[in-house]
Amino acid sequence: MAATALPPLPPQFKSIQHHLRTAQELDKREPVVAYYCRLYAMQTGMKIDSKTPECRKFLSKLMDQLEAMKKQFGDNEAITQEIVGSAHVENYALKMFLYADNEDRAGQFHKNMIKSFYTASLLIDVLTVFGELSEENVQHRKYARWKAAYIHNCLKNGETPQPGPIGMEGESFADVEKEEAGSSSLHSGTTQPTSSSTYEANNIPTSNYTGIHIPPGAHAPANTPAEVPHNTGVTSNTIQPAPQNVPLVDPSLYSAQSAGEVRLTPEDFARAQKYCKYAGSALQYEDVSTAVQNLQKALKLLITGRE
Repeated sequence: MAATALPPLPPQFKSIQHHLRTAQELDKREPVVAYYCRLYAMQTGMKIDSKTPECRKFLSKLMDQLEAMKKQFGDNEAITQEIVGSAHVENYALKMFLYADNEDRAGQFHKNMIKSFYTASLLIDVLTVFGELSEENVQHRKYARWKAAYIHNCLKNGETPQPGPIGMEGESFADVEKEEAGSSSLHSGTTQPTSSSTYEANNIPTSNYTGIHIPPGAHAPANTPAEVPHNTGVTSNTIQPAPQNVPLVDPSLYSAQSAGEVRLTPEDFARAQKYCKYAGSALQYEDVSTAVQNLQKALKLLITGRE
């Protein structure tokens, strides 16, 4: 895909270089997620600077890439319907997060899991394309950024990281970004800046995370994707499918009957459709637990008119 080469990245746009690099990495494996990474970069770039010639040229070429992808995947519901696209990106981001969290809690610290935490945080950024982030995703993003920086800095300093949520102060994200920026330059004919960029100092979480609710890594679905840096020697063969905790079906749904007075609004139908789309997207990733939970929400809404 993306035959149109991008010109050199303007300095004003250095905050989106990692999202564009992630799009390149996912072009073949996850083109839908790659598309939305570019859309996020486009929208963010427009807000930063759409007037100077170099920025306008860059955004124009990026728009060409997006149009080419739309033509190529025009029959994909995840591109044509935002509800499906949002579910697809969110599920992929959660898979990345859960893989890294699973490795972290097992005490398996390596560059692959750092990269997975890092990529998960970038993909949660991308979810803002669809609207305001849920509080849960805000928490996941902050935690993933902090964990990536904390583990990276521990390994760099020859220290053994502590697994799981711990009471640590904010970590500098600069080294993680330098390594990521240097590992893969954008297709622009030039190597991109390797200075700290995406997360400025005021965006680095400074609170500790002893009380934060993060889903246990044991819930990570099977076939979790791994972002494998070429220089780590880690392969996807090291990833073992983890058992899934499938929620029980709510017994009340078996006997629930639609009350005669229940009148579903267009918004109710839209929410039920959203839950069904989320379930379908979860099944693409063999995430049975999430699929069951969303189908139960849809069924309860349609039967009772309440969530």
